[in-house]
Amino acid sequence: MADKGFSHLHLHTQYSLLDGAISFDRLFKRCQQLGMDSVAMTDHGNMFGAVEFYTAAQKTGVKPILGIEAYIAPDSRFEKQKGGGVKENAYHLLLLAENNTGYKNLMKLSSIGYTEGFYYRPRIDKEVLAQFNEGLICTSACIAGEVPVQLLQGGEEAARRTIEQYLTIFGSERFFVEIQEHESNEHPQLGQMLADLAQRMGVGVVATNDVHFLEAEDYKAHNVLCCISTGKKVNDPDRMVYPPDVYLKSPDEMRQLFPYAPHACDMTLEIAKRCNVELDLKTRHAPKYTPADGSTPEDYLSRLVYEGAKRQYGTVTPEIRERIERELEVISGKGFASYFLIVWD
Repeated sequence: MADKGFSHLHLHTQYSLLDGAISFDRLFKRCQQLGMDSVAMTDHGNMFGAVEFYTAAQKTGVKPILGIEAYIAPDSRFEKQKGGGVKENAYHLLLLAENNTGYKNLMKLSSIGYTEGFYYRPRIDKEVLAQFNEGLICTSACIAGEVPVQLLQGGEEAARRTIEQYLTIFGSERFFVEIQEHESNEHPQLGQMLADLAQRMGVGVVATNDVHFLEAEDYKAHNVLCCISTGKKVNDPDRMVYPPDVYLKSPDEMRQLFPYAPHACDMTLEIAKRCNVELDLKTRHAPKYTPADGSTPEDYLSRLVYEGAKRQYGTVTPEIRERIERELEVISGKGFASYFLIVWD
């Protein structure tokens, strides 16, 4: 490709609570400075910041890509057994909304994670992914993803089986193997291994930086944030430490990390082009009440009000009727008949 840009598709904002250290205003300003015209928000298991992220992006011209880094249970989301490792808790999986259907499915999956699969973290599983994957692009995520874990612990055949499971759900057009390169990578060959495996299987590869803070000098502040999260002190040698380079790198910096897979950087731009969510934040999106008798919400509300007035007053005087009609006119005119009926019901 002639375009040598880059789009960060794996990024944690302040809504990855006590883990991400990026505010939206600074993020979009930095994207403009680096000449990047799109960026994703992929917070841990939640969509808390989606609307704020989208709204902030509209003011800057930077394209917002909505996603999550989901926690996926190794088996069923309903199995909750005590354990300390990734196998016992959850793998990571990156999901990006390609369109509005995908955005709705992200919200659905995030909600299921909290209401059905929560165990230390909001977890989903492959069963619900198979149900709610339309409009979603999936990548294998970071070193805590199921594909990297299987490759490191079970070998190539185990990783192949896992990739095939995700291909069954998403297809080859919507599933990608994700590769990362960090200074303190405990498995320095992992990126190359993943890229080679993906090539042998005919699967696309995408490069990311698992961004957790905005600029290199924010590393110390992010360290403190992680200490608060884990209850550790900065001088504790056993505390969790992130690599110092998980910041918003420039396109040139990112491309220098992947000399063995330049196509993985190109793929970030291709995926960014495919992600086009448009949120209507001006229209009231209130639920609509459907009366069982087939009448309109306005007529049904009017009938209930007059029945209640007769119980309360016995006789509905002209004065009472005038007030009822005036208030019903305001309620119906503002589109709140369904709201009153839902509260009543």
